[in-house]
Amino acid sequence: MNRLSTDKRAQIVAALVEGNSIRGTCRLTGACKDAVLKLVRDLGAACAAHHNSMVRGVRTRRVECDEAWSFCYAKAKNVSDEKKAQGAGDVWTWVAIDADSKLILSYLCGGRDASWACKFMEDLASRVTTRIQITTDGHRAYAEAVEGAFGMEVDYAMLIKLYGAPSDQPDTRYSPAQCIGTRTGVLSGSPDPEHISTSFIERQNLNLRMGVRRFTRLTNAFSKKFENHCHHVAIYHAYYNFCRVHQTLRVTPAMEAGLADHVWTLEELVALLDFKLSIAA
Repeated sequence: MNRLSTDKRAQIVAALVEGNSIRGTCRLTGACKDAVLKLVRDLGAACAAHHNSMVRGVRTRRVECDEAWSFCYAKAKNVSDEKKAQGAGDVWTWVAIDADSKLILSYLCGGRDASWACKFMEDLASRVTTRIQITTDGHRAYAEAVEGAFGMEVDYAMLIKLYGAPSDQPDTRYSPAQCIGTRTGVLSGSPDPEHISTSFIERQNLNLRMGVRRFTRLTNAFSKKFENHCHHVAIYHAYYNFCRVHQTLRVTPAMEAGLADHVWTLEELVALLDFKLSIAA
């Protein structure tokens, strides 16, 4: 069986994490669709395992959390019950970012109800070693999830944005309603009012939509399988944490957080796959 070289794998990953679709990546690299999808599946599993083992014991002070919407196969309103059981419909990607190092501490793809919020917060709690200040939006599922994962050992506040009435003008159909103000609510501890913010995680949501074509609205590049969606998200976050130099920090988030001592190359990233295969053997 033909096997992609390390250089070809790195070329494919470079295309994927810069916002190219699967078919677009095939055209750019000359690799066939099956080869690209197999690399996404295998490397995605390796990146998820690496994140799970390496992003541990992080010392941080401020964490911002949010969830980004996308869909798999079709939007929820157009999906049958049979397809929903297979992972089709709306998919929410929960993300927690360290506001100082910009490290992605935790991510999770799934639904948006309380059970998924609890899984997400429990995972976040297992990765930090210090008392942290958490800021989220007004999604009510967070309140119980944060309390269940951290108890009283957390400073937690919600930042709720207030929007005006949406416009029905044709030229503003795809634009959000105007934000007319914000409201904060302290749910636990004593969070610093100056750092009750979701600016960094909202910017990270933009990074995710720009870097992963599956999140781009109004295209046909959306995910067709839930598993592949999760694998691509894992690859992107490994790339973001360990390979991509943050413009302000001048280093990668992993370096800033003390989890790496150099900027990873894409060849090092794809080497996670060979490392995983050698362990399995």
